[in-house]
Amino acid sequence: MAVDFKNSETKVNLMKAFAGESQARNRYTIAAQEAREKKYYAIGEVFLFTADQERAHAKRFYDLLKNLNGETIDIEGSYPVDYDDSITGLLRAAQHNEMEEADDVYMAFGEKAKEEGFIEAASAFFHIARIEAVHGKRFGLLAELLESGRYYETGRTGYWMCLNCGYIHKGTRVPEVCPTCLEEKGYFIPADLAPYLRGDLIVVY
Repeated sequence: MAVDFKNSETKVNLMKAFAGESQARNRYTIAAQEAREKKYYAIGEVFLFTADQERAHAKRFYDLLKNLNGETIDIEGSYPVDYDDSITGLLRAAQHNEMEEADDVYMAFGEKAKEEGFIEAASAFFHIARIEAVHGKRFGLLAELLESGRYYETGRTGYWMCLNCGYIHKGTRVPEVCPTCLEEKGYFIPADLAPYLRGDLIVVY
């Protein structure tokens, strides 16, 4: 049954989602700084990469509210405080929050929007829920690699990319210093998590 948008739950849910995405962007920007301070520069870049996607999500939700331009929407919600002294703790917190959005929050918001007749909003919630699941899995994988000691070292030959200069390292562990740009090992990331790198593009001399 169609509902007037001004009196809808979807209006409120879109503003809640906008607020949540905006906060996530800031949390990840703060986490990125923490990662850099702990010399995990590549993980800091992952946080920033994700933060920018959260900005895009926030914009999508905000755009769906443009017909209410000039109005103020009151919302009540709960949002996490995720300070942690460890990078794995920050990654696990981010994983939890992303999966909660993916599996619970945005699916419920999407169903409500569909019920109220706002198909475009429902589609946005469902699509972004799937993206948040990718974010959650990526954060979880990084945390798992750090916790198991396999982020910089494996028991077999692997590949890593230096995000500072693009050098590809082949071996069982990363060097302490990149042989090309001389930056420390915190710039290395497992090659299968490096942006824009396919296996057939790897060139090692």
